[in-house]
Parts: sequence; C-alpha cells; structure tokens
Amino acid sequence: MIEYVVPAAVRSRAAYGDELDHAPLFPEEAEAVARAVAKRRAEYAAGRACARAALSALGTEPVPILRDAERGAPVWPDGVVGSITHCDGYRAAAVAYATDILTLGIDAEPHGPLPQGVFDVITATPAETDALADLTGRAPEIHWDRLLFSAKETVYKAWYPFHRRMLGFEEAELLFTRDPDVPDRGSYTARLLIPGPLLAEGTGPDHFSGRWIARNGFVVTAIVVPNEERGEGAGDEEQAA
Repeated sequence: MIEYVVPAAVRSRAAYGDELDHAPLFPEEAEAVARAVAKRRAEYAAGRACARAALSALGTEPVPILRDAERGAPVWPDGVVGSITHCDGYRAAAVAYATDILTLGIDAEPHGPLPQGVFDVITATPAETDALADLTGRAPEIHWDRLLFSAKETVYKAWYPFHRRMLGFEEAELLFTRDPDVPDRGSYTARLLIPGPLLAEGTGPDHFSGRWIARNGFVVTAIVVPNEERGEGAGDEEQAA
C-alpha cells in the first residue's frame, strides 16, 4: 500500500503480518532493543528489514539503522532521507536520496475507529472537526478520525529532522480530499500553526502536502517534500503496484 502514496523517487518496502518480525539485526541494532519486550523487538526487526530492502532498491549498501538519542528517530546513511512505520499487521519503510527529496514521513494504522479518548488527545482544530464531520457524512466507510491521527504523525516525522523537537497534534491543521475516481485514496494538506519556517529558513514549501489510502484493513499516509533545488523535480508518478 505504501507504493500508492509515494512518488517514483522514493523506494519503499512493506511487510504484512509477522513476515519479517524475525529478520536478522546488526549487533548494534540488536543491542538497542535487547531490553525491549518481544513485540517491540519484532516491530523493530521488521522495520529495519523493510528499510534495508528499500535502501537496496535505492542502490545503497545495507547498514545498521540506529536511533537518534533525542527522540529515537531512525538515523539514515549520509545523503538519504527516510521514514519507518509499524502497526499490528503492517510494517513499512520508505527512503530516497536527499538530492531528490528534502524530507518524508510515513505512517500506518489499523483502519478502524480511534480508541475512546484518543481523538481528544489529537486536539483537532475547529476547522478539522467541521471538515471531518462533513467527510464522515459523505463517506462513512472511511474512518476519518484514524486518518487524521495517522496523517498528523507524518507531519511530525517530516518536520522533526529540521527542528529536532516534538510537534504537538494541535500545532498543525490538516484538511483532506478524496479522489473522486478512487474513493479509498486521496490527499491532504498540513498547515503549521506555530511561528517560524516549515523546514529550514528559505527551504521547502510553506505547507506540507500528503497522500492517503485506506485499504486492506489499514490506513497508510505519507508526506514527501521534493528537493526543488535539484532542478528536475522528483517525479510525481507513484511507484508501480
């Protein structure tokens, strides 16, 4: 599913169920989760396996993918940007060369209603609440609250490498559209509600744009920001599925 929401410049790999939960780790990766519970170790192993498969498709040698000391975000090889996600039954990674893509963030969630109380944690803005009510009335088969939660995660993942701090759910406002020809897919925009540049000063767009898909029991979302300085664009075509 991830292949439907990222452009051609991005390489991705996904795994369903426990397909890669016992994939081998580099020693330093294994040490990083040595004290973690079995579920967390499985998610970590599958995520790293997906990431290495995506890196291989990009033409990069397999390397340990450790976590930064601040927030635990993946540390990618020089010249590469990427993102990893996992939820029950689905793990995925996406990577690209920094010459093509400035930053990206992906997220996956089970396609079902958010657990009770979680929507309050998201702190939806009035515009988001009104828009989701309208979308729910027109397309109740999509769990728009879950989609909002997932998409806000992608905003943070795309924003974090430039600012190195948490971004609250209430600090970004997201609005969704649905593809009239493919009703389980669509796009979204994210506007930050805090002062300062979206990425680095003079770098990137003034808002994030993302894509979403709700299929096979999962919601998958992605923000991918092209590196416009490359001069050729990163390609808008999605990967072949």
